[in-house]
Amino acid sequence: MKHYGIPGTQQANDNASEEAAIFYVIKQKLSEIETSTLVRVISVTNDGGVAPVGFVDVQPLVNQIDGKGNAMAHAPCRNIPYFRLQGGTNAIILDPQVGDIGMCVFCSRDISRVKATKAQALPGSWRKFHMSDGIYFGGILNGVPVQYIQYNEGGITIHSPTKITISAPNIEMNASVAVDINTPQINLNGNLSQGKGSHGGDAAIGGTLTADGDVVASGVSLDNHVHSGVQTGGGNTGKPVS
Repeated sequence: MKHYGIPGTQQANDNASEEAAIFYVIKQKLSEIETSTLVRVISVTNDGGVAPVGFVDVQPLVNQIDGKGNAMAHAPCRNIPYFRLQGGTNAIILDPQVGDIGMCVFCSRDISRVKATKAQALPGSWRKFHMSDGIYFGGILNGVPVQYIQYNEGGITIHSPTKITISAPNIEMNASVAVDINTPQINLNGNLSQGKGSHGGDAAIGGTLTADGDVVASGVSLDNHVHSGVQTGGGNTGKPVS
């Protein structure tokens, strides 16, 4: 097997023939091309709020190395657009955070004018496959999440250690078997109605039912109803008068 040496260094056999010399030049040019690499986020413009997709500064994690094997870190890549799963005005907002590890891919041409205008444009310069023209994709080699949406054979789990908020003009839940809510306290801020759907039925409460206002059953008021068959003595009254 032919030994070509460390990329970037010229070996004795690189001048052995015209073919070897051409191959050496090709190796040199290929070493200038940036394709993709692992990076760590060192700053981010967005903080998880509702906003346009932002930018990150990232530090490449794979160091450079010279012909003698000496390592030298890359300079940070600044103002790199990051990927968000979004179609039109519909999106999953999950902005990168400082310390995240992800992948940065480098475009074949200068994208600075497109970044500035968000429109079709000429390359901003003659550079090609340069680290200045990176795009960040996150979520590689990161640790255990504490807030997540989990998909597995058992179903879908949405977990947050703090709070889950669902906001919409109308929210509909459809369950073919049951809806179980397990919590020490349920607060409903609004009118409560059984509705007119096909699953109408009885209500059973295991504890005390307390109402600040009146309770009406089949048109009979608990606060203001009267009874029939009232007589003095030890007899019982009849049913409430409807």
